Amino acid sequence: MKVACIGMGWWSDVLADAIQRSGRLTISACYTRSPEKRDRFAAKYRCRAAASYDEILNDRSIVAIINTTPNSVHRETTVAAARAGKHVFLDKPIANTVADARALTEACRRANVVLALGYQRRRESHFRWVKQHLGEFGRLVNAEANISRDRLGKIDLGSWRYSAEGMPGGVMLQIGIHYSDVLEYLLGPVKAVRGQSVRLVLPGDNPDVASLILEHESGALATLNASYASASEYYLLNLYGKEATAYYDMHNGLRVLRRGGSKADAVPDSIPCAPNDTIVEELEEFARAVHGDAEPEMDGEKSTASLAVILAGIKSAREGRRVAVAEMMGS
Repeated sequence: MKVACIGMGWWSDVLADAIQRSGRLTISACYTRSPEKRDRFAAKYRCRAAASYDEILNDRSIVAIINTTPNSVHRETTVAAARAGKHVFLDKPIANTVADARALTEACRRANVVLALGYQRRRESHFRWVKQHLGEFGRLVNAEANISRDRLGKIDLGSWRYSAEGMPGGVMLQIGIHYSDVLEYLLGPVKAVRGQSVRLVLPGDNPDVASLILEHESGALATLNASYASASEYYLLNLYGKEATAYYDMHNGLRVLRRGGSKADAVPDSIPCAPNDTIVEELEEFARAVHGDAEPEMDGEKSTASLAVILAGIKSAREGRRVAVAEMMGS
């Protein structure tokens, strides 16, 4: 399946590398406003550097767009692709506003083209294992998650990714959304959020540390922390059920502790989960969906709801109150 990549940032290369590992998609062309960036990308991935986005949209041999443009132009670039009959694989978040998310989703629906969103964290083998074994956990009551990275001295204040205008809410919208998605994947939809955020270490105008309390529709509560000001990269997600608890962190893998043991010092069972190529998996699912053989796991509607959870947390942090997700979906 011939695709074109638009938006030549660091994540475009991550997706392009995955396309090459897959072999089910071929990068035919690329475009970004910077001639230097598009020429460099074209040379690296042996594709054509298009002189304009219209040139790509008018190329009938190109079936789909791999879109890693800034959040603020997701609506414009995706609607244009849909009108040209191109399917779209769009990096998360779907947009910066619910209005934009709904508009681009509707444009794809009207044009009968596939819209798939990149949420690769939920596909990791340890979270897939937990999802497949949820019946063993009994009623899910609580969860805690942390997604942290060290960005001290590594950020470009000229990048849209680190500005309040380009990435409203900062770290929580950029990386926290990955684990809010995993929490919804495992515990079900979120109905309300309480949030706090602060800028402690990094320069700029955006929070580098944020925390959310998520109220799930099931009644379960979850906490989510996201940070760009930690000493190192770290991921953790613990899931507490009435009959079993799952512990995951990036250093120790997945462990499960089940009810029934009488010892206070019970040791969780280690669960072997082979690493999987999550980005290849989501791109190949997208290709199958284009050919009518699958449905995107994260489509426009689900990704709009995912965005609303984070926006509720951002609004809560600003206004100091509990915010219902429905309030954001209705705005």
